[in-house]
Amino acid sequence: MKSAKPSPIKARERSSTKPAPELEVLALEARKHAYAPYSRFHVGAAVQMSGHSFTGVNVENASYPLSVCAERNAIAAAVMGGAVNLEAVAVATDASPPAAPCGGCRQVLREFAADPAKVQITAINPKGERRRWTLAQLLPDSFTGKELPKATR
Repeated sequence: MKSAKPSPIKARERSSTKPAPELEVLALEARKHAYAPYSRFHVGAAVQMSGHSFTGVNVENASYPLSVCAERNAIAAAVMGGAVNLEAVAVATDASPPAAPCGGCRQVLREFAADPAKVQITAINPKGERRRWTLAQLLPDSFTGKELPKATR
């Protein structure tokens, strides 16, 4: 069996699972590349997963439901890079106070969090304003898939 090719997505090494200023910087920098011609609400996200940092931006579409949030794009980049253990998140917007992830993104983040009480989410804006929560605070009583019936073969 052939081994998988390495991901073309470059991950940044992280040695700590603490919320890091580096994640905030990455999210702020990513925000500059968001594609938001309709809402003009530019979002950048950085996730630390399995010891690596990955970034994403929101990408809008004229057919609004087809738009994708920055957090979900960062998670997709992490999965592409082989990372599946969520450790920390930074989200950057221009909003004041800084905006928290939407409900859909909270659920996607939860999919990769072994312990949502240990995953720090930081929202930041270019002015330096910050808000912090744990994923458990943003998504209490989350749906984890354990509620689903076991698959039969």
